[in-house]
Amino acid sequence: MARGEINVRYTQASPTRAASAVHLTLTAQILSLGALVSFELSRGRRLAAELAAFGGRPQGADAEAVVGAVTLFAVLMMLVAGTTIAAAAAYVTWLVRARQANDRSAATAPVAAAWLLPGVNLIAPAVLVDEVWRGTRPPAGRRGRWLALLAGWWAAWLGTIALFTIRLPLDASAGDLTGVGVPELACASVAALLCGCTVRELTRLQRAARSARPVEAGTVHTFSPQAPQPAPGSTAVGRTS
Repeated sequence: MARGEINVRYTQASPTRAASAVHLTLTAQILSLGALVSFELSRGRRLAAELAAFGGRPQGADAEAVVGAVTLFAVLMMLVAGTTIAAAAAYVTWLVRARQANDRSAATAPVAAAWLLPGVNLIAPAVLVDEVWRGTRPPAGRRGRWLALLAGWWAAWLGTIALFTIRLPLDASAGDLTGVGVPELACASVAALLCGCTVRELTRLQRAARSARPVEAGTVHTFSPQAPQPAPGSTAVGRTS
């Protein structure tokens, strides 16, 4: 195998597909969460009261109208859970590939640790993303704009986590099914939007850096079918007079 073929095979590509997966799954997550919030606002409180009246187990002819609503609620909950897991997996995959696009030897363990270790995951993911941004060697003068975008995304993300893990359990209005409402949807939507913007910005910078990178000598080889020409002044061997 030619050396040029080996170099081309192991050249790290810009993680464009992984970025597209992040945008798609984030959109699906917000849409499913919006559907759940709409159901809560229109039917949730009444359905919770009906389930309480049936003791949590609807039976008989009077309970048939409740079964459809319960089924829809269960489907919406599964959609929210499924799209959230998909968005998390897509984002982690993108972050790993984005780091490896800057440094082919970058390990995946720091990404997992940054998101999974309690306490560390409050700041480490944003630090890793900023590390990727600095590794793209962006043009001068963009640092302030980038830090504002990164800080806005991370603040919105922490606010979403706080709403779901702190406010909902402490909410005094116990008459709803889950308690998820407009504040949670709004905060999650802002976090998803800003997250998508950071992914798009980094992907654009990496693609620009890749296209501007000069081709190294020996990376690509071209083979000509023509026979080599003799050097000027040399005498061809075997020519007959």
